[in-house]
Amino acid sequence: MNRLERMRQRMQEDKIDAYVVLRPENGRYLSGFTGGEATLIVTLDKAFLLTDFRYIEQAKEQAPDFEIVKTGHDHFLTLVEIGLQSKRVGFEGDFITYSDYGKLRQSFLQSELLSLPSFVNDLRSIKDEQEINLIRQAVRIADDAFAEVLKTIEIGQTEQEIGLNLEFFMRRLGANGGSFEFIIASGNRSALPHGTASPKQVQAGEFLTMDFGAIYQGYCSDITRTIFLGEPTEKQREIYALVLEAQRAGIAAVTPGRTGKEVDAVARKIIEDAGYGEYFGHGLGHSVGLAIHEGPNFNMREERVIEPGMVVTVEPGIYIPDWGGVRIEDIILVTENGCEVLTKAPKEFIILE
Repeated sequence: MNRLERMRQRMQEDKIDAYVVLRPENGRYLSGFTGGEATLIVTLDKAFLLTDFRYIEQAKEQAPDFEIVKTGHDHFLTLVEIGLQSKRVGFEGDFITYSDYGKLRQSFLQSELLSLPSFVNDLRSIKDEQEINLIRQAVRIADDAFAEVLKTIEIGQTEQEIGLNLEFFMRRLGANGGSFEFIIASGNRSALPHGTASPKQVQAGEFLTMDFGAIYQGYCSDITRTIFLGEPTEKQREIYALVLEAQRAGIAAVTPGRTGKEVDAVARKIIEDAGYGEYFGHGLGHSVGLAIHEGPNFNMREERVIEPGMVVTVEPGIYIPDWGGVRIEDIILVTENGCEVLTKAPKEFIILE
């Protein structure tokens, strides 16, 4: 069953006559179209891709299962022209603007509009073989770039320079770009879970946290490694070992049938029992695919059950203000009997002299 067939099966189950797709990664997932401007409308027997003149030929080539419709600057006016007669129309309520919702309402005056934001996202949560292979490539690129950048890091180098080198190595290895703005944070700044690269110079006696990823043919990777410059103190070694223990326990807990909440609790308990629970304030992980953050997640609220084919991160951390922090993150493929760790970069405490 292809992606459109799975989509229509879901529509029939939910009694939806048409679904409007606005989110770019959802449009790419269903149609294969990679251009920068598209709206998809899927019905039980038709599929339209609306785009402007810049992308018409590209859309015809990449989306053979869709009827390509040329639009002007406003796709919603074209929806009126198509003249679909649908009783129940789903749309991505978490993505559409208030202004565009008004236009959508005008396009389907006689229809019941239903905000169904997870409709396509749920389909995307289970990766097919092609998607898994592309993610493997994105992970390999990130792993290899990490190995290369370790050879270049020196005391006195800025966080921004390290981030630039990482992106250079990834692109040279085949990445289409970075999957997000890299987090490169050293010293006290390593206590910032999302401390993007700054002009700060790395110094001896500091943690250096690098959270980065590659995009390969649209699919993302996400990896975090925390290394050390100079000679670590006993407490610094203790914190690193604790985060690594929690991360390994979290990975071991990733099995089909468990909820994201249950997996999160396994790793979180280790950190809490050691007295550092207040310094681990984010979820244990998230799904990865065409977007860097997908669902389901690993956190204290996630009730969705893990299924084979999901690709998720496991990334516990401890962040102590005015002291520093440690995070370790791998990408995991959920299998029929457990999981496979896709990330191969070493996790032992790397100390650069």
